[in-house]
Amino acid sequence: MATTARALEEKLAEGQPKGFPFEDFDVMDVMLPENDDMGIPSDDEEEEEEIQVESGLGNIVVVDNLPQVPQEKYEKLTAILRKIVSASGQVSEDGLHHPMDAASGLSKGFAFVEYETQEQARAAQKALDGYQLDKSHKFVAILFDDFDRLKTVPETYVEPEPRPFEAPGDLGDWLSDRRGRDQFCVRYSDEAEILWNDAAKQEPERVYERSFWTEAPFLVWSPRGTFVATLHRQGAAVWGGPDFRRIQRYAHANAQQVAFSPCERYLYTFSEIPPEPRSPPGYVLSVFEVRSGRLLRTFEGPQTEHAVGAAARSDGGMAWPSYKWSGGLAEDGSGPFIASMKQGAISVYSAPDMGLLDKKSIKAEGVHAFEWSPSDAVLCAYQEEKGNLPARVVLVQIPNKEELRAKNLFSVADVRMAWHPQGDYLAIRVEKWTKTRKSTTTNLEIFSMRQRNVPVDMLELPNKTEKILGVAWEPHGHRFAVLHGDPARPSVSLYTMKDPKTGAIGGTHHLHTMPNRNATSLHWSPAGRFLLLAGTKAGHNGKLEWWDVDELAVIGAGEHFMATEVAWDPTGRYVATAVTAVNQMENGYMIWSFSGQLVSKKSHDRFFQFAWRPRPPGLLPEDKQKELAKNLKQYSKRYEEEDEKLLAAADSEFLAERERMVNAWREWRAAKDAWVAEQQKGTAALFGSKWKDPESEYRVEKVEVTAVVDIKEEPAKGLN
Repeated sequence: MATTARALEEKLAEGQPKGFPFEDFDVMDVMLPENDDMGIPSDDEEEEEEIQVESGLGNIVVVDNLPQVPQEKYEKLTAILRKIVSASGQVSEDGLHHPMDAASGLSKGFAFVEYETQEQARAAQKALDGYQLDKSHKFVAILFDDFDRLKTVPETYVEPEPRPFEAPGDLGDWLSDRRGRDQFCVRYSDEAEILWNDAAKQEPERVYERSFWTEAPFLVWSPRGTFVATLHRQGAAVWGGPDFRRIQRYAHANAQQVAFSPCERYLYTFSEIPPEPRSPPGYVLSVFEVRSGRLLRTFEGPQTEHAVGAAARSDGGMAWPSYKWSGGLAEDGSGPFIASMKQGAISVYSAPDMGLLDKKSIKAEGVHAFEWSPSDAVLCAYQEEKGNLPARVVLVQIPNKEELRAKNLFSVADVRMAWHPQGDYLAIRVEKWTKTRKSTTTNLEIFSMRQRNVPVDMLELPNKTEKILGVAWEPHGHRFAVLHGDPARPSVSLYTMKDPKTGAIGGTHHLHTMPNRNATSLHWSPAGRFLLLAGTKAGHNGKLEWWDVDELAVIGAGEHFMATEVAWDPTGRYVATAVTAVNQMENGYMIWSFSGQLVSKKSHDRFFQFAWRPRPPGLLPEDKQKELAKNLKQYSKRYEEEDEKLLAAADSEFLAERERMVNAWREWRAAKDAWVAEQQKGTAALFGSKWKDPESEYRVEKVEVTAVVDIKEEPAKGLN
C-alpha cells in the first residue's frame, strides 16, 4: 500500500509547482478505503453496452428440414416451396435459393429466402417455423442473423444466478389513507407529479415528483391503480409502492403506447415502424406478464393489415388502439382476451399462451368496428352494408364464439357504440340516410344485456329532424342521458330503462328534457345521480353545469375557460377540468366538488395530462353498501368532526405562516431602520452644524376620514 501511495504522490506531482505535495499533506488521508465509492459510482467502471451491428442480412430466412429430392423432382418441390414462403411476405426477385448437392445429386434439404424487408422476414420466420409440409417434414425456420448468436451458445447449460428479490413495499398503500383521499397525476413540460387531492386544505399535497420520468407526454395508470407505467426509447417500465419504486421493465425499442389488461396481470407495448421506399408502415406489439416481465408474444407486420374501417387513419396507418383487451374474463374463468380487426375477420387471442382462439379468426364480412363489454367477455361488432346484404350489429360471446344477438340495419351511414359502465346495456347510435340520400337521421338501438335473449329497444326523438350527438349511461343504474339538437345550443334528455311505475326492466321511458344547454359532452359521476354538462369545444368557453338527476335540478355552475378535458375521481366526490397543451394558453387544471364548488386551481406551462388514480372494485356486497347509505347520518358525525379539526388545523397553519411572514418582514424592516439611523449618524458627524434632518423639511398632519360603506333603511318596530 505504501508503494502505491508513493506512486500516486509522484503522479499527482507531475506538472505541479515545486514543493508539491505541500508540507503536512498525506495522500493516504484523502484516499477512499478499498471497495468504498462513498455512494458515487465511477464512470470508469460502467459496463459498455454491446453495440449491435446490422449485418445487412436481416431480411433472409433459412428454412431447414426440407425433403432431399433428385433433379427430376427439384423443380416441383421448389415451386411448392416458393408458394409457401410467398404467402408469408413479399419475396425479392430471385430471392429463393434452394441448393443442390452435386456429389449426391439430391437437394441439400434447406433453402434461403430473401424478403423485401426485415419486418416481413421476422413475420415469415414465425409463420414458417413448425410448418407441416407432410408427415415426415416439419419446417425449421430461423433468421440468418441468428446464426452468429446461436454459435456462441455454450454446449453445457449454465444456470443464471437469480437476481436478489427487492420488495416493492405495499402496492395498495394509497388505499389506506385515513382521510380517504384520492391521488392523481399531472404531466407538464419535462415534469411528472403524483399528488393527493386535499380538499380540506384546498391545496394538493405532493406525493412524488420526478423530472424526465417518461419520454411520452403522459403516464398510464393500471385499471385498478396498482401501477403506473412510463415509456422510454428502450421500452416501458411500471412503478408502484409508497415511494413509486420500479417494479419491472419491458424491452421494446421506441415503444409509443402501453395498455394494461383489466386484471392487471398483463400489458402490451406498441410502436410504429416508419414506411420504407418499397414497403408500407409497420408495427410491433409485444405482450408481457406484468409481474415477471416475461414476453408472451410479439405481433408485427404491415399496418395496412389492421387499418380497416374505424381502425384506419387518414394516412393509411392503424388507429390507436387497434388491439383491444376484453373487459372481463369468460364464464369459465379463462382469459383475459385481446382482439384485433382485419379485413373481413376479428382475431381473438387468449392470455397467457396468446394463441389464436380455436386457431381461426371470427369471420365478419365488412366488419367496420368492434368494442368489448366493459365487464364481460362479450364483443360487439358492426358490419357495413355490402350489396344486398344489410348492415349488421352482432354480439358474440367468447370463448365459445356464440352469437348472443344480432340486429340488421338498413341505409346506414354510420354507427357508434356506447356500453354501460357495468355492461348492463349497449346503446348503438345509428345514423341513417333519408330516401333522397341528401341528409341523415339518427336513432338508438338499445340492447338489454342482462335480460333473457337480449331484447332490443329502439329510441327515436320526438323531433326526428334532430340528431343525437352523444349518449352517456349512469354508472350502477338504468338511466341514460342523450345530447341532441343544434350543436351550438343542444338539448339534454334523460331516459330510463326501468319503468318508473312498476320497476320492470324494458322499454325506454322519458324522464326530463333540458333545452338549449351550453354543452358538448355529458359526464356522469361514477357514483351515479349527478350529471355534469360540459362545453369543452370551441364556442362554448368551458361552461360547466351540475345537475342532480334525482331532483331534476341544477345544483351548481362554473366556468373553466378553454377547458378541453373533464374527469371525475373514482368515488364521484370531485371532478377535474383541464386545459391541455392542445391550447397554447390557460394551461392547467381545476378541481371541483360534486356540486360545482371550486376546490383548487393550478396553472402549468405545456400541460399535457391530468389523470385520477383508479381504485380497485369494492369488497362490500351491494346489500351492505345500501345499508351504509341508509344509516349514513349516524356515521357522518365522526367524519364531520374530523373535517372540522382538519379545517381548524389548516387555519392554524395558515395563521402561523402569516405570522411568520409578518415577523420576518418586521425583522427586515428593523434591520434597515437601524442601518439608516447609522448612516444618518455618520452623515451628521461629517457635516457638523450644517447637517439638517431630512424629515424636518416635511410637516406631518393626521386627518380622519369617514367613508360610508353601506346604508340600510328599516322601519322601526313599535312606532305608529
